Amino acid sequence: MIPMVAFPELVEHYAPYFEDVFSAEAFVQFKRYISGLIVSENKTVDGINRLCVMENRNQSSLNRLLTESPFSLDALNEARLNLLAAVPGTQMKAKGVLGIDDTLLSHYGQGFEHIAKLYDHATGIYVWAHNLVTVHYSDDETDYPVLFQLWQPVDVVKLEQGLRAANIPLKASKESLKESAPHKWRSYIVGVWKRRQKTHPETLDLYESKLTMAQSLLQQWVTAHPDSKLPVTFDSWYTQPGFCRFVDKTLHLPYVGTLSETDEVHLKDGQATLGDFAKRLKQEHLQAVASDGQPVFRPIKIAYKGEQEVYYSYCNTHRLDGFGKQRLVINYRQADLADNPTFYISNRLVWQAQGITRIRRHRWPVEVYHEEGKAEGLDQYQLRSFSAIQRHVALVAVVYSLLRAAQHDSGLHELLHRQLKITLAGNPASWRRAAQAQSLWCLGLLISSGLAQGQSLESLMAPLMRAICRA
Repeated sequence: MIPMVAFPELVEHYAPYFEDVFSAEAFVQFKRYISGLIVSENKTVDGINRLCVMENRNQSSLNRLLTESPFSLDALNEARLNLLAAVPGTQMKAKGVLGIDDTLLSHYGQGFEHIAKLYDHATGIYVWAHNLVTVHYSDDETDYPVLFQLWQPVDVVKLEQGLRAANIPLKASKESLKESAPHKWRSYIVGVWKRRQKTHPETLDLYESKLTMAQSLLQQWVTAHPDSKLPVTFDSWYTQPGFCRFVDKTLHLPYVGTLSETDEVHLKDGQATLGDFAKRLKQEHLQAVASDGQPVFRPIKIAYKGEQEVYYSYCNTHRLDGFGKQRLVINYRQADLADNPTFYISNRLVWQAQGITRIRRHRWPVEVYHEEGKAEGLDQYQLRSFSAIQRHVALVAVVYSLLRAAQHDSGLHELLHRQLKITLAGNPASWRRAAQAQSLWCLGLLISSGLAQGQSLESLMAPLMRAICRA
């Protein structure tokens, strides 16, 4: 732990964008909190409070920022996006893409409000976690979260009452599951709710699933930016017919979704899985190549984050089961098609493989954000209150955005380079280490200045030692 005797220059440089969001006292706590998230390895309130050795206050001051301060999360997010819009390198661009994904914020124990036992696809086991849904902006120069929300588990009693009030029948044979297998009863009741949404729209407000949450976030984006037509991309979990129809027919946005090999395509000779269709096309391709004919999969190049990537693509319009007519792209990475294919669909029937592949490639940064955000403390909270956890997540998004803006800020880059004599790389982790290095530099200056003024090393170190070692 590097004791923090001054706010990092990174924080001081961008803090004015957020001053109107907070009261004067809360603004100081805001700067302390985001400084701690950047500099400290321990991202909890206690860990951050221990770090602030020369501006030391009771831990309750930082707690109040998260639990009692009346600042608006919407105002905080607007200030964050205004900051990013003010830096040319992080301004949204014509070729930008909105990616959607969610991530688990895992914790031990059940003492957190609205925590749930959720399946972790990375480990293959169920874990106690909150689930964060994010709409993430990406272009070739930058990327950052735009909107985000924590999912809340379904209130089974409220959902059952709402379904009955809407005269939706529930099977009497399932009633015993309430006591014998509550998780099965929950799955059943949510399944009924999903199936009846179209015929009973009055039940939509009974529960906000991850899909409806993603729809709500996108609706917020479109309402705030009616002239923006950025394409939306998402993985196979979000590529469901109802969600795609919402993006297409309600929001009127282009999308690129992801299908699996088990999804089905309608062909002239009947219906086939995409996996079987890809095998058929692959065989036709290899035979054509061997006889100097026209290949089925053609090489394409896309630019992504300053690099050129090559794919071997099939692109055509097909009718997909459940989705209707879609532009279908099947991609391989190897020229001999020896790797596994990927399947993308788009509602823009004139788009070509290159454009669809480029847009889909920009889904990856949202996963990177979730991982790098965890390095900035996204899942390192000990707060029990759901509203406080939401504030913590929003402040981590501020930190990530400051680190992104700094990469394109030549003035800040020159200042830190002149002070620290280090070369800064173009990623958030490098700028976080630079802020930690500056904290070490400021500590050295404090000690050096004190010694030059005749203070003893013991008197200079005593408050640092007390702050670090206090119970």
